[in-house]
Amino acid sequence: MVTKIVSGKSIKGALHYNEDKVANGEASLLMASGFAADVQDMNIAQKNQRFENLTMLNGHVKTNALHITLNFDSSDKLTGQQYQQIASAFMERIGFGNQPYLVYRHHDAAHPHLHVVTTNIRPDGQRMDTHNIGRTLALDARRELEAEFKLTKAEGRQFSDVLGIKAADPEKANYGKAPTKHTITNIVNAVTRSYKFTSLNEYNAILKQFNVVADRGNENTVMFQKGGLIYSLLDKNGEKVGIPIKASSIYGKPTLANLEKKFEKGKEGRKPFKEDVKQRIDGVFNNYEQISKGTFIEELQKQQLNITFHQNVQGQTYGATFVDNKNKTVFKGSDLGKNYTAKSITERLSSQDKKIKPEKKTYLKPKPQGNHLSKSGTAKTYIKPPDTTDYLKIALTKGRPDGGPPPTPPKKKKKKIRGVHF
Repeated sequence: MVTKIVSGKSIKGALHYNEDKVANGEASLLMASGFAADVQDMNIAQKNQRFENLTMLNGHVKTNALHITLNFDSSDKLTGQQYQQIASAFMERIGFGNQPYLVYRHHDAAHPHLHVVTTNIRPDGQRMDTHNIGRTLALDARRELEAEFKLTKAEGRQFSDVLGIKAADPEKANYGKAPTKHTITNIVNAVTRSYKFTSLNEYNAILKQFNVVADRGNENTVMFQKGGLIYSLLDKNGEKVGIPIKASSIYGKPTLANLEKKFEKGKEGRKPFKEDVKQRIDGVFNNYEQISKGTFIEELQKQQLNITFHQNVQGQTYGATFVDNKNKTVFKGSDLGKNYTAKSITERLSSQDKKIKPEKKTYLKPKPQGNHLSKSGTAKTYIKPPDTTDYLKIALTKGRPDGGPPPTPPKKKKKKIRGVHF
C-alpha cells in the first residue's frame, strides 16, 4: 500500500475534486465519519459546511485541509467493507479518528485507491500538527495495515499505477461530451504525482502521451514573461484543441513555479534507473542487424519506453527524449550518454529491418566415452605382445662354431716394482 498526505488551503477544492469524479461515474462515496446527518442525503454545500464549521474557529490557520490517498496494488483483492476498515484504521492511527472525514473510492486507474478529505482544525479551534506526518505516523500505520490485511508491501518495488492514467479523448472534449478542465486535471495530477522529470520539456514529453500539453506561450507574450502556464488538449495530429486551462485554476496548482520545485527532486529520484533505460535501448539494437525508425519506436514501446525526436523548423532532428513508463522517469538522450543522443540514434537507424538470426542449436548426441576398465579395475589391451627372444645370448655366442660359452679373457700380469737398494 502506498500512502500520500497533501496539505492544502482549500477544503472546498479537495471536496469538489472528489465530488466531480462521483458525478462523472469515476468515483463513489465509500464512507463518512463525524457527520451528524446521513451524508448520502447531503449536497456538496452541506458537506463543505461541516468542515467550515471547524476551520472558521481558527481563521489564522490558512493551511487547514488534508487530502490523503491510499493506493493499493492491483493484486490486492479487497471488499468494500475491508476498504472502510482500512481507511478508518489509518485515520485512527495518524490521530485523525475524531475528525470529520469523507472517504471516496476512485475507479479511474488500473489499481484501486481511496481519497480521504478532512481538516486539521479541532472542535476547540486548535490546529493539529501535521509536520512530517507522512514520514512518522503514516509510515507506521501503513506498515501495520499491510501486515494486518495482508496487503502488497510498498517497500522494495515500484508502484505500477502509470498504466492506469487514461489518455484524454480530444474529440469528446471538443464536442462538450467530456469537460476539458476535469480531463486535464486528472491527467496532470496523475503525472505530477507519479513521474520524475527535470524540465518543462521532459514534463511535456510525458503529458503528450496522454494528449495534453503545458504551454508557456510565445517568448514575447506577457504570460511567458510572468512565468504563466496553460494546459491544452491535443488531437491525434498533436494540434491543440478546445479551450486552454490556466494552471492556477487546476486543483493541485501545477504552475510553472510549483513544477520547478520538482525539477531538482527529479534529478536525484531518477538516478537509480539510468542504467536500466540504457540496457533496454541496447537490447533493442542488439536484436537487429538493421532496424528502421518505425520498428525502433515500436520495439521501445514493448519495453515501456517512449522516444520523442525533437525537430527544428527546418525539419532537422536536434534532440531525443526517452520516457520510461516502467520506472516513471524521463531522460534526454544526452543525459544517458553519447551513444544515446539523437545524432547517434539516427545514425544507427536504417531504411529496412533485418533481425539477427539466433544461433542454430545442434541436437547431435556426443559420442560416449568408452570405459575399458574391467570390473576388477585392470585395463584390457588388444595389442599382442612380441615373442620373447634371447638377444643377449645370441650376441655373446656369435662367431663360435661350437656355440659354447665365450672364452675367459686372460688375466693381466702385475708389474713388479723394483725398488732401489742402498
